[in-house]
Amino acid sequence: MTDRGGGMTAAATHLAIPPLRRAVPLVLAGALVATAIAYPLSSGAARDVVSWTIVLLGSALSVAHAGLSRGARTGAGVFALVALTAVVFESIGLATGHPYGTYTYSDTLGPTLLGVPFLVPLAWLMMAWPSWLLGELLARPVRAPFRGAARIAWAATVFAAWDVVLDPQLVQAGYWTWADPTPGLPGIDTVPLTNLAGWLVAGAVLMTLLDVLVGRTRADRFPRVGPVAPLFALGWMTLGGALAHATWLGLPGSAAWGAGLGAAVLVVLVVQHRRAGRP
Repeated sequence: MTDRGGGMTAAATHLAIPPLRRAVPLVLAGALVATAIAYPLSSGAARDVVSWTIVLLGSALSVAHAGLSRGARTGAGVFALVALTAVVFESIGLATGHPYGTYTYSDTLGPTLLGVPFLVPLAWLMMAWPSWLLGELLARPVRAPFRGAARIAWAATVFAAWDVVLDPQLVQAGYWTWADPTPGLPGIDTVPLTNLAGWLVAGAVLMTLLDVLVGRTRADRFPRVGPVAPLFALGWMTLGGALAHATWLGLPGSAAWGAGLGAAVLVVLVVQHRRAGRP
């Protein structure tokens, strides 16, 4: 059971989980990182395959970890909720230009639903669950009555910040094109600021829905599977991505933003840890 802030109550108990099942998120995270390392070293059709593999591994990691750590209902719910929310937001964005700005997908991403390539909801899934977990971690010091709101705000911010790094890379790869990429963040001239605003809006909606979903579906008895694997994947995709942007991909602006945003989160976590250790 959970309290209103999403924390565990005294009635919640842990289940033993076989070591092989416990290792699934770590194996998926390791495969994801290894594949991400291959991205800047590949080109052409091989790079497309690498991109698809990253998304498939990342979405599988999110669903597997949600299911193993919170129960099968949560895992299935995360998959369905994130996919549906992604299709709704992306199809509206394509049709109206809101809330992201006007953009078009290339045919490289394959089959579509309502104009949205199937890989896009999976990319949302790859990003959403680790963002929610990091938001949960960052919100722990907040007093219980406000912890839920803080978790949603942190998670939505992380969700949007992750796209600050990824979007210039995927525009460079030709997966989508912005009709008017200006004005953008300093150092990023291929993605408009409206996209960041759109991701913050979409993130706030999605993380609110995820918060409700987890609170209602999380099993009273749950396996002891920590958030290390998805958070490691998130950290590598952000900071490792920043390194790739600065060296191999020729994207110094998004590299600087990725490094800065990642470092800011690490500083917050370190400060929280030190405060928690004080008597």
